[in-house]
Amino acid sequence: MQNFHSYCISASGEERSEGDMQARFPYWSFTKTAIAICALKLSENGNVDLNNCIDGEAYTLRQLLNHTAGLPDYGALKTYHEAVAAGENPWPREKLLSAALARGMLFAPGAGWAYSNIGYMLAREHIEAASGLSFAKLVADIITTPLRLTSIAPVTTREEFAQLHCEAAGKYPPGWVYHGCLAGNVRDAARLLHGLFTGKLLSAASMAEMQVTIPLGGALEGRPWTECGYALGLMSGPMGTAGRSVGHSGGGPSCVNAVYHFPDLREPVTGACFTDGHHEGVAETELGRLVLNMA
Repeated sequence: MQNFHSYCISASGEERSEGDMQARFPYWSFTKTAIAICALKLSENGNVDLNNCIDGEAYTLRQLLNHTAGLPDYGALKTYHEAVAAGENPWPREKLLSAALARGMLFAPGAGWAYSNIGYMLAREHIEAASGLSFAKLVADIITTPLRLTSIAPVTTREEFAQLHCEAAGKYPPGWVYHGCLAGNVRDAARLLHGLFTGKLLSAASMAEMQVTIPLGGALEGRPWTECGYALGLMSGPMGTAGRSVGHSGGGPSCVNAVYHFPDLREPVTGACFTDGHHEGVAETELGRLVLNMA
């Protein structure tokens, strides 16, 4: 039987929840949304330029954030998955990059789209270097302290990961998530995105910039999307009758999540759903059902 942990909040503050609101889960790729928020805030403050080429490369920070830099992804490496399954310690950064870039770039920056965790690793490293702050400190200063979200923090060791609510807890070193892995409870995941879309984190201009979406096509098999696209750290597109959704899904060993804002409902709703398994579509479909029940 599927175990769901879900929380939704409407624009007027109505809340609904099910499951364990105290348990902390790995946020997996929802961490990308936090990286993008931090990058946009640093851009507002003049610490980074989204359109400048970084570190002597041909791609920009914007292209890293919207997956148009042309970088491959380590998720395509058979040896990566074998090492994770065997419980090995994460590879050194240079070994990872050497393996992933063995065949070079996928395309010239700006000439295509390809999802890349490596791109987000480089984006995180860039904003850390530009600000002089760790990712943990950036998240605290820009996101969790202003929103009073007390459960969210990066997990970096097996011991920290062992405290999380998922089957892989204690067996998985989170360093395999090279862009960093935030963890927190389901309520704080939804409230992070709710805070973003209620104007508590970024200026109106930055929010507009963050939502400029690259269309990527139609329906995805096994998932509720009828169209899909990617903006800056945000997946975007309609989820069937729930309408347009903006947020991010995430998945890793033994658990998945979906954290989305639904702006086109009679009253906008933001929600998060975490569950066991390996297919993000299960969490996305359940979240769509929940927000329609609130509409």
